[in-house]
Amino acid sequence: MRLRHTLHLVPLLSVLLLAAVSCREDDRIATARSIHPRGMPTMTTRNVSTLISDSGITQYRVVSPLWKVYDEADTPKWVFPKGIFLQKYDPAFRVIATVAADSATYLSKAKIWRLDGHVEIRRIPKDIFMSERFFWDTRQHRMYSDTFIHIETATHVLEGVGFESNEHLTDYRILRPQGIFPVDRDALKNPEP
Repeated sequence: MRLRHTLHLVPLLSVLLLAAVSCREDDRIATARSIHPRGMPTMTTRNVSTLISDSGITQYRVVSPLWKVYDEADTPKWVFPKGIFLQKYDPAFRVIATVAADSATYLSKAKIWRLDGHVEIRRIPKDIFMSERFFWDTRQHRMYSDTFIHIETATHVLEGVGFESNEHLTDYRILRPQGIFPVDRDALKNPEP
């Protein structure tokens, strides 16, 4: 009697098991359909600190809390949504410039960096460039901005809107200057009584 009872339960359990597997398969298909690979990062890295070299010479150090790479996107890019800090080195591995920004995007096909937020570029020993947005075209070796810019050098403070420069920040101009203020740094350090 028990055997007959058990034999009747086997087909019922098989149907229930097939239904459960089928539902899971439908869920997987629905999930797969909702995934858009072009909009998803192909790599996500947290707490990045890496050195970048060219021809065996260390050129840069990149530090960021979050780095997302979108290689499958229509416009492939790297995104640093939580900020970036970059150091540029000379061949003797001395820091010659630093870049800090609240967020950054690198368009890998165009080879253009876009730095946003509080952007500060320091060129050693004393030059400081600050803006809300900077672009660095590494293919054309130039930097530019379309927003307000504040520049401090050893002798002047310059301000204006719009900026163009070579990538070494040695030959630059402000497109719409708003002020050039001479600064005597020695007098600021040692004020007369």
